Amino acid sequence: MKAKFKLNGKEIVIDNIRKVSGLGKLAGLMFKNKETDALLFSFNKPGKYSIHSYFCQPFLAIWLNNGKIVEHKLVAPNKVIKPENEFDSLIEIPFNDRYKQVFNFFVDGERFK
Repeated sequence: MKAKFKLNGKEIVIDNIRKVSGLGKLAGLMFKNKETDALLFSFNKPGKYSIHSYFCQPFLAIWLNNGKIVEHKLVAPNKVIKPENEFDSLIEIPFNDRYKQVFNFFVDGERFK
């Protein structure tokens, strides 16, 4: 799966996104090596659901509502993150060479939180 987004007037395409459901939603990037695919989580209704990064490599979280970016953060291991905005989808992108261009597009010097 592929996704295309605009942020600050620039466009980025993210390839190799795998949609997760069921137990995959519970596990997310936990126990995955850093070379895994980005993951897409879809929710039945918008909300401010917390996520965590226990047992995860660093990753970029992109929260979406109706297909538009509402928030994004670099997430360090062993953190609990609650977004400020409601969302209906979340993309978790592992920090690896395959997604280097995506990280450069979104973070621009931002540090992991």
